[in-house]
Amino acid sequence: MNIILLGYMTSGKSLIGEKLSGILKKPFQDLDDYIENKEGLSISDIFKTKGEIYFRKIEAKHLETFLQQKDMILSLGGGTPCYGGNMALIKQQPNNKSIYLNVSVAELGNRLFLNKANRPLVAHLKTQEETTEFVGKHIFERLNFYNQADLSINANKSPDDIIEDILLKLI
Repeated sequence: MNIILLGYMTSGKSLIGEKLSGILKKPFQDLDDYIENKEGLSISDIFKTKGEIYFRKIEAKHLETFLQQKDMILSLGGGTPCYGGNMALIKQQPNNKSIYLNVSVAELGNRLFLNKANRPLVAHLKTQEETTEFVGKHIFERLNFYNQADLSINANKSPDDIIEDILLKLI
């Protein structure tokens, strides 16, 4: 079974994926990290130099390649499920178990404001209030896709508690 982690930026997909990998002894891949290594550019630089359309095309291509594997953990970018039929692709394969890491808008706003330099979608925002407002609107647009996941996990907890919840629901 492939475990596909999805959720908004800074929801903990990569951290949880790495921890699950160690516990379940499955290989882990972060889709954004993979794309950065393949392109030799950060996601921010890909957006700046080649544009979002280019990024979404290569993201979909690499996602499809990973979904052909049989027993791994994959962390998606925050927007991956929302573009190009990616969520339908994830859902059509019975070997995949998709998990939405659901974090409150307030917590996401806080996390992103503290880490906005590395996030092209929020780097221009000046205050934590602006960041939280942006996140709220953006999440609203993406929720339809996130809510299609097989499981939704409350991720306003410690990583260990999130892992425990995931393992209990997978068994």
